[in-house]
Amino acid sequence: MSPGNRGTWALIFLLIISTLYIEKTSSSSLDPFAAKKKRMSDKVRRMFYHAYDNYMTYAFPHDELKPLTKSYTDSLSELGNLNLEHLPQEYNGSALTLIESLSSLAILGNHTEFEKAVLWLSENLTFDVDARINLFECNIRVLGGLVSAHILATDSTNRLTKGMYRNQLLVLAEELGQRFLPAFDTPTGLPYAWINLKHGVMENETTETSTSGCGSLILEMGALSHLTGDPRFESAALRALRKLWSMRSSLNLLGTTLDVETGEWIEYSSGIGAGVDSFYEYLLKAHLLFGREEFWRMFQSAYVAVQKYFRHGPWYHEADMRTGRATYWQLTSLQAFWPGLQVLVGDIAAANSSHREFFYVWQKFGVLPERYLLDHQMLHPTEKYYPLRPEFAESTFYLYQATKDPWYLEVGESIVDSLNLHTRVEGGFASVRDVTTMELEDHQHSFFLAETCKYLYLLFDDSFLVNQNYIFTTEGHPLPIKSSWHERLPEAYYIPTMTYLQSEDQPRRASAMSLRICPAAMPNCINNHHTLESVCHIPDARVDHRCLNDEDCGVDSTSCRRRSCSMAGYCGLWLSI
Repeated sequence: MSPGNRGTWALIFLLIISTLYIEKTSSSSLDPFAAKKKRMSDKVRRMFYHAYDNYMTYAFPHDELKPLTKSYTDSLSELGNLNLEHLPQEYNGSALTLIESLSSLAILGNHTEFEKAVLWLSENLTFDVDARINLFECNIRVLGGLVSAHILATDSTNRLTKGMYRNQLLVLAEELGQRFLPAFDTPTGLPYAWINLKHGVMENETTETSTSGCGSLILEMGALSHLTGDPRFESAALRALRKLWSMRSSLNLLGTTLDVETGEWIEYSSGIGAGVDSFYEYLLKAHLLFGREEFWRMFQSAYVAVQKYFRHGPWYHEADMRTGRATYWQLTSLQAFWPGLQVLVGDIAAANSSHREFFYVWQKFGVLPERYLLDHQMLHPTEKYYPLRPEFAESTFYLYQATKDPWYLEVGESIVDSLNLHTRVEGGFASVRDVTTMELEDHQHSFFLAETCKYLYLLFDDSFLVNQNYIFTTEGHPLPIKSSWHERLPEAYYIPTMTYLQSEDQPRRASAMSLRICPAAMPNCINNHHTLESVCHIPDARVDHRCLNDEDCGVDSTSCRRRSCSMAGYCGLWLSI
């Protein structure tokens, strides 16, 4: 090699070394905040695949994984079936966990596995099975999973499939939706809680159902109607929802269980937890997805009633729908979805308050117990379990999106660490049977992949949400907000035209809820949410809270009760509104 060549190669070598040094320096000086989010999103990704790969190895195509014994359970017929009645004899599963994982695979960007799953389902999945299933559970898990995945598969920006997709998931969803319809053939239009996929409603079927069971069908069945052009699905769900709303008390409260044939209430005590939770969620989200003013009016009335009769400081107890009197003082893990719902209507302060109390209980036990008795400050004696529920992670995700407060990332990291410490086993992730001993149960629920891992991942990596506004069903399946689905919806819902209604343009006596400011997680809300003390808050007429009569006083943001003018001329005592 000539001296000239040696000099040239030396220069190239120095340039390479210099480049490597610059890259290493840049990498080492990476924003610690961004680096931590990347580290945590990778950690959640590994959690998902540990659960998913073990399911595919030991349980697929059955419904759910039993991680301790590395076996399976055909649980679709058991969901909601506490007494395990009328179980099918020849049901071998419907690949429930695979269906539930589709949207998570899309969010993680795993196009190959998504495509493989779609191909298998299109060639093998059938709903012509002699199995009695819970309508609500099958709707949110299976129908919702198929509809959401179909939308993602046909979204050109995702490129999840390589031209092989021919609406196979929508065909399956439509078949399932048609098998749902006989459940709605009742005198009231309220659907039976149970239906046999092959034979329809069974003879002597129970007529008892829950508020959630017949009031949380509109998102999935409405989306199915919009996708197929068949109005029957949305019409059935809408008729049931309207009938249910007509059964509310004079306080705008609903009970927990009812009879679908008589339209009479069975259980009058109600709250925001099991049996009712997703009813509230779907009123708001249906408005966001379909733009019906009717849904907004229902939600507004229902939300104010919840704040007025169920809320006690940061907690929410249960109350009699007829009188508003407290019945049960308890925290349930399902209630943890509520702060996330409050974020969607801009009630950030109230959401943060409740979320911190849930986090306190999480830290106390290491996970969130199913039921905690607030009046006795103790666990429920028989409901000490934690089945890998997602609701607390869900609300953490929403609050971080709304505030960008890094404290919520710390909460998310705590959740991830707890799950890995207490529930990760060689064969997947196991539910906790007793939070006091951390004894495990041999069950990995499908919602762990559909929701828990998904919300934790989105907390640390929300790139999936950059170009499209989504609402997430109660099972965590994303549905895009499309203008073509709306009857009429304010421009503020669309990303290209997101605007914030300035306070000086607002009528003086209007609440944030009635104006629908920040109805979804929008960038402009982040710096302005301080103006939204509460969705039901109406300020006093004067800043100094002086008044001449009750009309000068507004509505308290904590209790949603109207304040009265005291004898001294100040707004103070609360009146019912």
